[in-house]
Amino acid sequence: MLLHLIGNGGETLQVAAFRAMVNILTRVQQESVDDGERNLFLVNYVDFAFDDFGGRQPPVYPGLSTVWGSLARSKAKGYRVGPVYDDVLAMAWFFLELIVKSIALEQTRLFYHNLPSGEDVPPMQLKEGVFRCIMQLYDCLLTEVHERCKKGLGLAKYLNSSLAFFCYDLLSTIEPRQVFELVSLYLDKFSGVCQSVLHDCKLTFLQILCDHDLFVEMPGRDPSDRNYLSSILIQEIFLTWDHEDLSMRAKAARMLVVLLCKHEFDIRYQKLEDKLYIAQLYFPLVGQMLDEMPVFYNLGSSEKREVLITILQIIRNLDDTSLIKAWQQSIARTRLFFKLLEECLIHFEHRKPDDSMLMGSSSRSPLGDKPFPSKYSDRLSPAINHYLLEAARQEVGPQGTPENGYLWQRVNSQLSSPSQPYSLREALAQAQSSRIGASTLALRESLHPILRQKLELWEENLSAAVSLQVLEIIEKFSGAVASHTIATDYGKLDCITSIFMIVFSHNQPLAFWKALFPVFNSVFELHGATLMARENDRFLKQIAFHLLRLAVFRNVNVRKRAVIGLQILVRSSFSYFMQTSRLRVVLTITLSELMSEVQVTHMKSDGTLEESGEACRLRKSLEEMADESESFNIFEEFGLPEKPLVASNEQSPEHCCTWSEVKVLSDSLLLALDASLEHALLASVMTLDRYSAAESFYKLAMAFAPVPDLHIMWLLHLCDAHQEMQSWAEAAQCAVAVAGVVMQALVFRNDGVWSSDHVCALRKICPMVSGEISSEASAAEVEGYGASKLTVDSAVKYLQLANKLFSQAELHHFCASILELVIPVYKSRRAYGQLAKCHTMLTNIYESILEQESSPIPFADATYYRVGFYGEKFGKLNRKEYVYREARDVRLGDIMEKLSHIYESRLDGTTLHVIPDSRQVKADELQAEACYLQITAVDPVMEDEDLGSRRERIFSLSTGSVRARVFDRFLFDTPFTKNGKTQGGLEDQWKRRSVLQTEGSFPALVNRLEVMKSESLEFSPVENAIGMIETRTAALRNELEEPRSSEGDQLPRLQSLQRILQGSVAVQVNSGVLSVCTAFLSGEPATRLRSQELQQLIAALLEFMAVCKRAIRVHFRLIGDEDQEFHTQLVNGFQSLTAELSHYIPAILSEL
Repeated sequence: MLLHLIGNGGETLQVAAFRAMVNILTRVQQESVDDGERNLFLVNYVDFAFDDFGGRQPPVYPGLSTVWGSLARSKAKGYRVGPVYDDVLAMAWFFLELIVKSIALEQTRLFYHNLPSGEDVPPMQLKEGVFRCIMQLYDCLLTEVHERCKKGLGLAKYLNSSLAFFCYDLLSTIEPRQVFELVSLYLDKFSGVCQSVLHDCKLTFLQILCDHDLFVEMPGRDPSDRNYLSSILIQEIFLTWDHEDLSMRAKAARMLVVLLCKHEFDIRYQKLEDKLYIAQLYFPLVGQMLDEMPVFYNLGSSEKREVLITILQIIRNLDDTSLIKAWQQSIARTRLFFKLLEECLIHFEHRKPDDSMLMGSSSRSPLGDKPFPSKYSDRLSPAINHYLLEAARQEVGPQGTPENGYLWQRVNSQLSSPSQPYSLREALAQAQSSRIGASTLALRESLHPILRQKLELWEENLSAAVSLQVLEIIEKFSGAVASHTIATDYGKLDCITSIFMIVFSHNQPLAFWKALFPVFNSVFELHGATLMARENDRFLKQIAFHLLRLAVFRNVNVRKRAVIGLQILVRSSFSYFMQTSRLRVVLTITLSELMSEVQVTHMKSDGTLEESGEACRLRKSLEEMADESESFNIFEEFGLPEKPLVASNEQSPEHCCTWSEVKVLSDSLLLALDASLEHALLASVMTLDRYSAAESFYKLAMAFAPVPDLHIMWLLHLCDAHQEMQSWAEAAQCAVAVAGVVMQALVFRNDGVWSSDHVCALRKICPMVSGEISSEASAAEVEGYGASKLTVDSAVKYLQLANKLFSQAELHHFCASILELVIPVYKSRRAYGQLAKCHTMLTNIYESILEQESSPIPFADATYYRVGFYGEKFGKLNRKEYVYREARDVRLGDIMEKLSHIYESRLDGTTLHVIPDSRQVKADELQAEACYLQITAVDPVMEDEDLGSRRERIFSLSTGSVRARVFDRFLFDTPFTKNGKTQGGLEDQWKRRSVLQTEGSFPALVNRLEVMKSESLEFSPVENAIGMIETRTAALRNELEEPRSSEGDQLPRLQSLQRILQGSVAVQVNSGVLSVCTAFLSGEPATRLRSQELQQLIAALLEFMAVCKRAIRVHFRLIGDEDQEFHTQLVNGFQSLTAELSHYIPAILSEL
């Protein structure tokens, strides 16, 4: 009836009937409305109710025209307020539907008879008059939307959607360019960044419009232009991302994701050329983003992810030509392009909660301090879920087929229950719509465990897809760089280096690691020289660090690929620079840094420490790096195009790296690893066993010697450790070694006041100062490390420290040598005050040396002990001998007690025995379950000393003038008899002299040095006797002939002479000389002596008595009245001794 009234009634009835119909339909619409505020059932009803069924029913056009005219008249009369006009606006949606319907009917009528069967009806070009009327009405309604939006009236959004659907419908019926006029009019009204309500209306309008089936195929406004709607969309979306309202930004990002998602799943656009066309439509968005990067950085993390995923989707389907064209514009723009790719890698990193398990029980992962990122899937909106619902229902594979390692089947009733949908997307949509997913954790916990696993897998696959996409772009970029066809920084290739650094420093799925290394290999083949140049030190250091980090992973596939990466670096280093010393420095630095990241030890059940799995895996990887046969297998297994360590064919054979060089590099790194591990294992006994602690620091200093900074750092730790033990000489040697490193670097750079002669002078003090380090000092210039930090002032500082420490050790001759090295610096600077101080110190030093030399008691700066270790529990020390250097007041009992205390606590209850004598130990005859220490006092051997001399070594160290107290040979005498007893009579007493050669010289950087060589000499009983007499003779002669006074008189000291004479001729101690005569010059022993030995013994006795007689005469000249009695005793003793000896040597009376 209402339709009849609309068609045939008068104007008033027509409007009333029309309004009644609209009210009815609006009520129905409010009961069932979809997201776009459009009820498809009502649209279909209008379609049906107003259809003329091909002319079989009378049309409603006359009535529609009347209503249209009435509305237009009411506008013309100014009915812009009040309930009547609001009713008119409320009817607008229905009226717009009728307009479209009437145009569609007219279109069908026009083409019905002329269209060949099977073809679509072409769009109709509206006559200008009709289109002007539509335009007027559209403009009128648009003005209402604009004004009512500002007032916040709800009717405005309603009307806005109606206008959007009106344009949407018109796109299917009339010429699109006429619709574009309406769209243009809309955008002119809503131009730029509007208020939030207006902007929301504009986004809704575009969202509805771009949802059109023919959106991709739309033309431009001008025939020469491409898709008008896509360009408008890109422009408006980018504008929205800069809007202050965060919800607007999110809505714009989501619109773009949904659109691209629909394109991707659209069955019509699955050909490559279609995908390329769509990518080219949206690619200007990437260009706009590069022009205004701050807009991107101001987005929230979820919006960034949505923007990045759309950018990647666009680039994925783009052709190489378009990409290269984008890279040709400017260096800065190319850099920003790769900045976006970096953001992709960061925002789509997939980190499982147990990612650290890859590295075992690592103390802290290299990325451990970063917050756990929220997942992209946590933001999946119901719109996408709804759109992909049908695809989700098809996810189940054939029955019983595992998909990605899981059986996605309905394993129990929970999964098929209404509360827990089977589809992951359905579950996420349900959780979000019911507001369960208020937090990431709550959303995940709400999922069934199997769905949770599936979500993890989905996220991991997404992360892998993003990373692989970026990797593919890098490969294309690398090729373009090689052909020099793009705009980039060819000196550093920072676009490539930054991506690789991001890739390696973030967690990646295994699928990505598998794809990475062939690309990594090809990039280094093309650009190795640039990537490994000094300008890229930071890149090289980070890549080296992360390759070593990967070498620790439990996953053997990842570890093997890390080994490949290290070999690629070695090959590139040798191919382009003909050496690997710089790479060794970089790897040493990064290994040092990795040692602080990786837990190299773990505690056993008994509380002791042992090597951890991480350290074992790293060691294995470093060994595999130098394993030629294994490397060929790995390269072949992973499908790399060439054999490892072979330079490109253009290189000459001598430019190829050899496996022996790789072995040297590998061994150097293993040495550093072992030193770090040993240091960590000693952590619990560091305070107790100072010797092992010092050796540990020393090994670290040596292992990290290629890097001056690290070498110096560990030497200074060692220096501090020695100062705590009051081992001043050893601490001083450490300071000298540090100064030596600095000096060598300066001499190598020709950047100081010293020359190689000064380095040689320093080497005499500390032999460890070698020439090897200097050649690598310049190679160690690696971001934050290197010779540039080594200055003359730092060398002087450490020389002064060494001077102070040597002074405390009373090794004044070393102090003099060190000051001789400091003086040239002050001379070059004309620092006369400092020079005056130096010369004053030199004066004091030389006076101290004179005082030491003139002392009646020979000066000893230290005591030395040989320590032998025997027992399996000693580990590496078993069956080794060391010489220990101790303070001069440490006696044999002291060191026995100290070492017993140290090792008893370390041997877990094993019995520890100390062997009291110095005899040769037969280790095989000792108890297997016990441990033994043999500790023997030893004497240092002077450089010019005759070790074959049979004299006793009482005064050997006090003879001669000032000399450097540097010792690397030591001896001790052991008495023995041929019958197996330790002691016997003089005629049976033999002596074994053992001479030990240490691996370095004392004072050294450590308190003990290993014995490298041991030799022994044996002296017969008569040689022992002759040696004893010659020793006493030499002591007397030394007192008579050696000038002792600094005042200038050449007389010996009276007290010293009295002491020696009393021990030689006094009656009560004559047993020494007399017992020799009794043993060798009477009875049977005399007949066993060879004539030569007999003559030597008699000559020694005669010389001894002659020197005694001379000494008594000198003593008479020196004494005063108070010593007359003592002198008389000496004379009587001498006469008695002469009388006794005359029984054995009658000639002695005539000689004396």
